[in-house]
Amino acid sequence: MDKQSIVVEVVYALPDRQWLISLTVPRGATVREAALRCGLDRHFPGLDLANSPLGIFGKAVPRPEERELETGDRVEIYRPLIADPKEVRKRRAEKAARFRVGEEAGG
Repeated sequence: MDKQSIVVEVVYALPDRQWLISLTVPRGATVREAALRCGLDRHFPGLDLANSPLGIFGKAVPRPEERELETGDRVEIYRPLIADPKEVRKRRAEKAARFRVGEEAGG
């Protein structure tokens, strides 16, 4: 590796598997460029790397086309959410409340 390139990782996870690719990119490459270069879309036809939300080490990157990478960064390709997390928490709280009411009624 020369001084004009850096090594980063690109990761994509499904519920049952994770793919991690080590990638050498030119210094100044952006988060989006690394995602596009990783080639995971060849293995996952529905994966749209040009528009997928991206992050670095668990933090979403609002403008991945502008954010330049640093040596050792881990680019994360995010999947669309299946359910709204707020709705899931609300339903869980409602279920817990119903359970508590049942216990108080002698259940």
